Amino acid sequence: MGCACCDHDDPKGSCDGSEGCSCGREERVPRSMIFRFAAAFVLFMGAIAVSLARPDAQGISRVLFVISWAVAGAVVVRDAARNALRGELFDENFLMTIASVGALVVGQWSEGAAVMIFYNLGELVQETAVRRSRRSIVELMDVRPDEARLSSSNAIVHPSAVAVGTELLVLPGERVPLDGTIVSGSSSFDTSSLTGESVPRSGMPGTGVLAGFVNGSGSVTIKVTASYADTAAAKMLALTEGAQRRKAKAERFVTSFAKIYTPIVTLSAVALAALPPLVGALLGLGDLSGWESFRPWVYRALVFLVISCPCAFVISVPLGFFGGIGGAAKRGILIKGADYLDALAKTEAVVFDKTGTLTHGSFAVHETVPSGGYDEDALVRLAALAESRSTHPIAAAIRRAAESRGIAMSADRVLSSADIPGFGVSVSVPEGVILAGSERLMEKENVVGPFRRNISDETPGAGTAVFVALNGSFAGYIALGDEPKPESAAAVAELRALGVRSVVMLTGDGSAPAAAVARAVGIDETRAEALPHEKVMFFEELSSQIKALSPKATTIFVGDGMNDAPVLARADVGMAMGGMGSDAAVEAADVVLMNDNPRLVAEAIRVARWTRRIVSENIVLAFSVKIVFLAMGAFGVANMWEAVFADVGVALLATLNALRARR
Repeated sequence: MGCACCDHDDPKGSCDGSEGCSCGREERVPRSMIFRFAAAFVLFMGAIAVSLARPDAQGISRVLFVISWAVAGAVVVRDAARNALRGELFDENFLMTIASVGALVVGQWSEGAAVMIFYNLGELVQETAVRRSRRSIVELMDVRPDEARLSSSNAIVHPSAVAVGTELLVLPGERVPLDGTIVSGSSSFDTSSLTGESVPRSGMPGTGVLAGFVNGSGSVTIKVTASYADTAAAKMLALTEGAQRRKAKAERFVTSFAKIYTPIVTLSAVALAALPPLVGALLGLGDLSGWESFRPWVYRALVFLVISCPCAFVISVPLGFFGGIGGAAKRGILIKGADYLDALAKTEAVVFDKTGTLTHGSFAVHETVPSGGYDEDALVRLAALAESRSTHPIAAAIRRAAESRGIAMSADRVLSSADIPGFGVSVSVPEGVILAGSERLMEKENVVGPFRRNISDETPGAGTAVFVALNGSFAGYIALGDEPKPESAAAVAELRALGVRSVVMLTGDGSAPAAAVARAVGIDETRAEALPHEKVMFFEELSSQIKALSPKATTIFVGDGMNDAPVLARADVGMAMGGMGSDAAVEAADVVLMNDNPRLVAEAIRVARWTRRIVSENIVLAFSVKIVFLAMGAFGVANMWEAVFADVGVALLATLNALRARR
């Protein structure tokens, strides 16, 4: 079965041609375009050869020119007619049709055919460029495996048929079919197709892996944690494909401008053809006795129409943004739309969350300090019960500490559980109500206790404390540590090198650990102990300050947790650490970083600025050339051949320049 949008076989029959190529193979330019151009060009060259070899056989050469025009222009004329019936009269198809037909009418046979042939050449090159820009998305489709091996029976099934909780066996060299957690075995994984990171990632029991990771040398068994439609690879593909439908302001401007520009130049061409001979006759400088009075001016008007075709900037501007999005995707940066790419280029301030963004988010218990008659094991047991249903990294660290102490704990003993955003959790157990969270939670619930902590303000890896109370009686606290990522300091330095005015850390963690991490990574301004709604308020305050200095400047927020979703949604550009971040953060964000490396924030800004520069170059190039040649055409300096090369030439230059955005 053939694919509906490329020349490959589509054995799954999954491609309907409506939204890109889904057969999993690289897209190619339709053969019909190539054959049409090749046939028209051969006929055109044959007509020129006949004209030169047999001056007495001009009739034959004219017939060949007309056939060449018909082969090259059939689709253009058809599209012009269809658009006219829909009320979309003034487009490039209309301009090319009128200009080429007019050239044939005034006896410029070779020029009339050349208009269509070289317009076809421009369309062919532009189509090739678009499909090459889509290649990165097709490569993302190749990330999704087609097979999954059941651990229980070794049977091969399609990943879409595997339920969450099923155990799968992944052999060396195979792709991980679905997101999951390793339950046995260890290996290293090539994550480059999904994250853009070339360094292999180690995996052992308890390590999370994503669909599309390539297993190294060891066999592993994974327990599936997400269905086929909910894997990170599927979400990444959906986000990247959805980005094609979001236009930047520059794209919207060019599209809107073309709708105004094309009727204006068409009417100007009509005026150029009719007014000069009429005015000349009225002034006694000529007469209107026949067609010859209008012929030179009609020819100038046709030249004017060919030059005025807006396809150079109509095509090259969105192609530039699309190339930038595709190039970013290959680096593990998923930008959900060209408007966000445009906003990234104007970044003047970056606000980071701390845990999981600038730090690893992998906590370990450093100290347990019981109080009120409790011992360390009793304190850890209460805290582990309170955190038994939480997926937060701190909760996981406390549960690991309980297991290492041999403390028996069952989540079934929890009668009810309630999250208190920004504060902690409250759970009911047979013994009563356990509170676990920040010092502010203790104060909120009127728990009285000695809250003094021996936690160093100078050590970046220490300082996060979970306070525990049972039935209003303070039981003590557990101190945990979280080290900054090794890339965090470099990420901050790169942002400053890019000229970002303000780099801020915003966290719900305590002041001491926040200050320690800020010092370690080189951030000067920190806001700590912020609740989700307070994060939004602070972000709006900072954004207003930045816009007061530069109205077009944008402020971005980088986070990974569920509690970051409100400020991610509010930010000019919300950027989520999506490799292992929460679904809420990924959904709320405008940009998703697939490998949780904070240095990708600066890389995203660089890609955006590079893309914007290319788009600006294309706009300036197209308009400059158009204005110069329109003037030349109006004054009779440029002929039809020069008009063709001016139009097609600038379109080709702009298209080739737009392809640079992929790099």
